[in-house]
Amino acid sequence: MEKPSTKLRQTVDLLIFCTHKLSCTSPSLSVNSSVKRITWSAPNTPPFTDWKVSWGVVLKESFLQAAKPVRVAMIINNFAFIRTGFISNLAKTLQYMAGLPFDVNNIFSLSPGGFDELCMQVYDYQYHQNAVFQEWCNLMKRTPDTVKTPEQIVPLPVSFFKTHPVITAGTEPLFYFESSGTTGMQNSRHWVRDMACYEQSFLSAFQQFYGSPKDWCVLALLPAYLERSNSSLVYMANELIRLSGHSASGFYLYEHAQLDEVLGALEQAAQPTLLLGVTFALLDFAAAYPRKLKHTVVMETGGMKGRRKELTRAEVHAILCEQFGLDRIHAEYGMTELLSQAYSSGNGVFECPPWMRISLRDEEDPLHYRREGRGLIQVIDLANVHSCSFIATEDVGMVHPNGSFEVWGRLDHSDIRGCSLLVT
Repeated sequence: MEKPSTKLRQTVDLLIFCTHKLSCTSPSLSVNSSVKRITWSAPNTPPFTDWKVSWGVVLKESFLQAAKPVRVAMIINNFAFIRTGFISNLAKTLQYMAGLPFDVNNIFSLSPGGFDELCMQVYDYQYHQNAVFQEWCNLMKRTPDTVKTPEQIVPLPVSFFKTHPVITAGTEPLFYFESSGTTGMQNSRHWVRDMACYEQSFLSAFQQFYGSPKDWCVLALLPAYLERSNSSLVYMANELIRLSGHSASGFYLYEHAQLDEVLGALEQAAQPTLLLGVTFALLDFAAAYPRKLKHTVVMETGGMKGRRKELTRAEVHAILCEQFGLDRIHAEYGMTELLSQAYSSGNGVFECPPWMRISLRDEEDPLHYRREGRGLIQVIDLANVHSCSFIATEDVGMVHPNGSFEVWGRLDHSDIRGCSLLVT
């Protein structure tokens, strides 16, 4: 990391520019490196002074990497919401983050036996700071007075993200991710206060299961997602591509011939390659350009989006294995409403990072909790600390005794979404 004074000055310069463009005022910011303090003021607005923050929060890569096209698009798309409160919201966000009753970094360094304790701290924090989650808990008569273990928490139905801002109290968040529903359907919107937390979550999980992104050439076949803004999957793929540092890493829309040529060259060079793709795009590419792969991991992220007949995951994997000459297909399980992902290295069996846990509920009774067996999937994602870490999905699946799980598909009455697969 560069010396604080250099990077902080770069950050301040960018914030001055953004505020001037958004509010047509001339803000002033001063930096006191000795006490790590930013003082901000602008005409006709309340002053926000003496915000003491840590360098790790101030020097957020999201701002310092503004040259990245995907990030620029996301920032621009949120300007209408941010408006003149950009700087003041940032200042208040930094203070609010510093005031959490626990260290966010502890989430990503959990010991095997530390999950339950931290989970209850997050639950108590979100109950008192997230109005939507609090109201839900009150309706279910599951409050901190009665909830003493993670098993007693009633997760928030994922559909609430379509109708409510599911966010903890404090400042207006700077970013949001949006689900990939089909035309005419209401999409979920996940407001994200701290993008650095999301980055730490997906990078830590990727390194746990696949090692450093620098060891891979990352090819992202995400046409439907890349064509729209505010996709959490595109954001993650963009960062993996950047961190891989390989000259051939990149996004692809419908350039199947070019992708095939690149894959051929990478295979010839015996370069470990990750082909990350939405399901329908992988099937289309495999049908048009079948080839035997020896040094490539093919990872599907789900998503037929009405472009093909819905298939089970087993059927999808069988087709891809045959076309690519592989014995297994990897998969990623994530949702717009989460900040963490689970991964499958084959056979559709997913494993979670230490800060994520899967359980089940009965379709007819949301209070009927099961640690293993079959049912509707519930997710505890401790990385989603500024939103809601306890989500009741509409996915049907199975949890094994060791905590690994399978996703069989989505309930018949649920909306079609990007990660949909047919229930067997």
